[in-house]
Amino acid sequence: MAQAFKRFIPMFDWVLVKRFLPEVKTKVGIKLPEKSQGKVVEATVVATGTGARKDNGTVVPPSVKVEDKVLLPEYGGTTVVLEEKEYYLFRDSDLLGKF
Repeated sequence: MAQAFKRFIPMFDWVLVKRFLPEVKTKVGIKLPEKSQGKVVEATVVATGTGARKDNGTVVPPSVKVEDKVLLPEYGGTTVVLEEKEYYLFRDSDLLGKF
């Protein structure tokens, strides 16, 4: 499990991500209007925890790894400021999908 930061490691099934806005232009260069862009937020995974623990003590590893591109819910997440940059913490189960 590679980590992006040595000072901060998410616990259990938490995932640290850096948000980025989806593309606002098509492949041929046409700019999309704001209404058609939606509020979908994408992110890159920068660190993961070791995984969630079940009642019997086994560990379920996170479903994503560092550098995966993921789709986030429109709202939620906990803001974390590290190295003067803004990151967000989400539970692995809160992530909507990965690319």
